[in-house]
Amino acid sequence: MENINCQDTIERMNRWGKERKPFIFIFDYELKNPVAMPLEKAAENGIYFTFDNLNNIDFKSVEKPKFTFRKFPVSYPVFKKSFDQVVSEIQLGNSFLTNLTFPTRIETDLTLPQIFQRSEAPYKLLYNNQFVVFSPELFVTMSEGMIASFPMKGTIDASIPDAATMILTDPKETAEHHTIVDLIRNDLSMVATNVKVKKFRYLNEVRTHDQTLLQVSSEVTGKLPENYQAHFGDIILKLLPAGSICGAPKKRTLEIIHQAEIYERGYYAGVFGIFDGKDLKSAVMIRFIEKINDEYLFKSGGGITSQSDAEKEYQELIDKVYVPIY
Repeated sequence: MENINCQDTIERMNRWGKERKPFIFIFDYELKNPVAMPLEKAAENGIYFTFDNLNNIDFKSVEKPKFTFRKFPVSYPVFKKSFDQVVSEIQLGNSFLTNLTFPTRIETDLTLPQIFQRSEAPYKLLYNNQFVVFSPELFVTMSEGMIASFPMKGTIDASIPDAATMILTDPKETAEHHTIVDLIRNDLSMVATNVKVKKFRYLNEVRTHDQTLLQVSSEVTGKLPENYQAHFGDIILKLLPAGSICGAPKKRTLEIIHQAEIYERGYYAGVFGIFDGKDLKSAVMIRFIEKINDEYLFKSGGGITSQSDAEKEYQELIDKVYVPIY
């Protein structure tokens, strides 16, 4: 499989967009190992995807036996040390919102291809049997001269009494979502005009193997310049990394994340997307399992603000470690 440097990736995306040639692209979090290739080459390079109704694999009906899934998160003291470091930076005014993530070791008798095939999620990616993504979150779409982004920020266990009202009225969750929507609006303003919040704080239901979650999203839109297809790569690069998985202000918050996190994200929290010859759609690579040697690591996290409670944030980190198989 060919990994190409970031500038080459951008130029290929620009050229293929201008030619209306379908392609797939994958950006890791730190932009060290981007991938871009014609869409028809993906499967032969070990890359399989489903994106809404578009996919490059023929799903056959399979038996769906029960499976094992155990998670071994970092200890609370380890989490708390990084959490306190982030909160200290927030109290100093260096960040308003920081997305703090950790790896969780999991044990399962499912393989990565089985997780890919059986997961119920709109945006799925299996990369060379190295990692699998089953994301619920769109990054940006570009269609008919418009760009749209769908930041997702805020998660709660749907079984909690009055969960929907609780998360939509929670001051911390509200402030966090306002911050990320404002960041996305500013980001889109770098590549589009007439940027506006089209839909604010609506709920999505996400079913998992052991519970149902409610997640809060918004929709932000803008008008793209003419001939935007010839600048797909430039546009995506300006928007990276995705605001929902870093925080605000973006530049300083990225430095805080680098200092506070105990591992490298790799492809986790990057983005992948597809241009089908007409429209471009992309997703944030959250809900992510990576195979390292003989271990599976599930990478997850959440947004930290000045109002965050450490124990609740730790529980959210654990709640997000799941497979949407039921």
